[in-house]
Amino acid sequence: MQQKIVFIGGPGTGKSSVLKYLKRRGYKCMPEISREVTREAQEKGIEQLFLTDPLLFSRKLLEGREKQFLDAEKSDKKTVFFDRGIPSVYAYLQYFNTEAPDIFLEKSKAYKYTKVFQFLPWKAIYKSDNERYETFEQAEKISEFLNKTYTDLGYEIINVPFDSVKNRCFFILDHI
Repeated sequence: MQQKIVFIGGPGTGKSSVLKYLKRRGYKCMPEISREVTREAQEKGIEQLFLTDPLLFSRKLLEGREKQFLDAEKSDKKTVFFDRGIPSVYAYLQYFNTEAPDIFLEKSKAYKYTKVFQFLPWKAIYKSDNERYETFEQAEKISEFLNKTYTDLGYEIINVPFDSVKNRCFFILDHI
């Protein structure tokens, strides 16, 4: 049976760096797609689609993450890592106090991950950039919403310790 491992956490917590390291080691990894959705919108003149139309942005993320999940199932790899999962879309909508159509929660319940690793906010590595506009304090709050959403869906959350990328990867691999 294939293991689907999802990384959760607010922006700037090191998820993508760990994912890149795992990919270099030969693991199947599904990258975060929100940057791609944001860049596509910026090319069309919408600076921050999530702030302009959070529901449209979230629908695009939901579609992309569902596609990633289904693509992973076609893979012959025994373990697939995801930089954020389907329930993360719902959590962000909750954070922004945006009413989420039922489909967001339905899909979150329909597509199940094997394990959830949470990357907690870490001020020492946090950086904002063109697609990451949240402050560190907002990243902390987002982390709380992600934790609540996944916990409410019945997942046991494993917190990844603050450490080097390599040691964080070893921690994760030791726990799967």
